[in-house]
Amino acid sequence: MDAPKLGLIVREPYASLIVDGKKTWEIRKRKTRHRGPLGIITSGYLIGQADLLDVQGPFTVEELLAHPEKHLADEAFLRAYAGEQPLYAWILRNAFRYEEPLFVPKKPGRVIFVDLSEVWP
Repeated sequence: MDAPKLGLIVREPYASLIVDGKKTWEIRKRKTRHRGPLGIITSGYLIGQADLLDVQGPFTVEELLAHPEKHLADEAFLRAYAGEQPLYAWILRNAFRYEEPLFVPKKPGRVIFVDLSEVWP
């Protein structure tokens, strides 16, 4: 698999669930046009990667509750996260965890995506 050029910031425990192949839908408030390898970043470290295949939605919380095995989020989290907004499922496959996490330097303005060009040796 190619090294990702773009990283997604994900909080725990969801980041680990993604790279361990247990979480195949990452729930977000926005769509993205990106497809392909995507690094998974948590707590300032690139811990693994997955292929972003597609984005589905918009979904209501009720619609997402029919697929708990894919997003692994409980109802309270989904409702708090969504507020009154629709949600999107970023469809992930081929995830794996790196043997050693890579440090990702902090830069102002990073909220969702990170350019990983400075991370790779």
